[in-house]
Amino acid sequence: MKPSTDPRILSLAAEVAKSPEQNVPVILLKLKEIINNTPLGSSELKKIKQDIYCYDLIRYCLLVLSQDCSRIQGGWTTISQLTQILSHCCVGLEPGEDAEEFYNELLPSAAENFLILGRQLQTCFINAAKGEEKDELLHFFHIVTDSLFWLVGGHVQLIQNVLQSDHFLHLLQTDNVQIGSTVMNMVQNILQINRSKRAKILLKLKRQKEEEDNRLQLQLEKQRAMRLSREVRLNMLEIVHPGQVEKHNREIEEKSALIIQKHWRGYRERKNFHQQKPSLVEYKAAVTLQRATLKFLAKCRTKKKLFAPWQGLRELTDARRVELKQHVDDYVRRHPSSQMSDVASRELHSQAQERLQHYFMGRALEDRAQQHRDALKAQISTNIEQLMKAPSLKEAEGKEPELFLSRSRPVAAKAKQAHLTTLKHIQAPWWKKLGEEAGDEIDVPKDELSIELGTLFIGGTKPP
Repeated sequence: MKPSTDPRILSLAAEVAKSPEQNVPVILLKLKEIINNTPLGSSELKKIKQDIYCYDLIRYCLLVLSQDCSRIQGGWTTISQLTQILSHCCVGLEPGEDAEEFYNELLPSAAENFLILGRQLQTCFINAAKGEEKDELLHFFHIVTDSLFWLVGGHVQLIQNVLQSDHFLHLLQTDNVQIGSTVMNMVQNILQINRSKRAKILLKLKRQKEEEDNRLQLQLEKQRAMRLSREVRLNMLEIVHPGQVEKHNREIEEKSALIIQKHWRGYRERKNFHQQKPSLVEYKAAVTLQRATLKFLAKCRTKKKLFAPWQGLRELTDARRVELKQHVDDYVRRHPSSQMSDVASRELHSQAQERLQHYFMGRALEDRAQQHRDALKAQISTNIEQLMKAPSLKEAEGKEPELFLSRSRPVAAKAKQAHLTTLKHIQAPWWKKLGEEAGDEIDVPKDELSIELGTLFIGGTKPP
């Protein structure tokens, strides 16, 4: 007994061995539940099918199908379910050491039994008198033909056995329309399977032929290259002096070794680069995220310091309070407060208001004058830069002097520069703007701005 055998298969095999012959068909129907509860195409299902084959449960199903239908408990219902179980167990099964017996004996015998059952159902269907009985027998006939098609689809070599069987020819010669249509549909499906199988075989042979041709072509090219190399070497040996032959051969070997090493190192470095490329991308991404995170944390610490609540003074002792009170009393005693009337207070207040008003009016005039001076400086700087980049008199045209008379172009250039700065900031990735708020000043590197402003055209300038 194998330790890895499914316990359900073990108990089922023991039950089949101990039960009477008339109870075996009903016990074998439990295989359907085991197969249906296992995922289709999984390794577990393959192992269960191997266990079913190793404990001869497939042969038991085949023996039951070869018996008389009237002696089987459940009749055609049990037989039709056993055909489904047998076909599903045989498809996808890897018999291992008993492969020859499985493919040469068991599978042809199963296909032949399916055809015999179909022929028996055909006879019963024709002889049946009631309509309900006919419908039930036709349903069983469909199940048997579907099981046969499933078996043939999994083992294409059975197509020849099925088409050459006398029972299959008898099924084709029926006069009943329903039976005939079912059989013809099965034939059509079998022929489609056969054609697809032949197409796959032809495609496989074509690929093998192409691979063989490519291999032969590569071998011929290698031989041709070696022959040309030897001819070149022989021609060189004819030219070289006999005393220099050994030196010449050594130089050729060194050059060959260098070429091989160069190609090998290049291949190795490219391979290492492709292997390290994901790590480099991850490293750059980590550095970018760390930089943005550190910048964001620095801003948070700055704001925390600015808006930190007042912690208050340290708790004072009674002796310190008495000392401070004495200092206050001494200061008040040395600097007595002067008494002022209400009229004098109002006059002093009005004088202070007049001085403040005079100060703020003068401050506004100074600010306006300073703005005017800054504007003049910017205009002079722009004009100087424009004149420095202006073309020489030999290259100047008739319209270019008019461009220096307009004051709107420097303003347009400055506005376009500010616009490009804003666009550059908006198009930046999200991680570059991490931690920024709506009121923060836009900070764009100068090298990025120079790339955009290099394409800005200002009238009267010449290309650098």
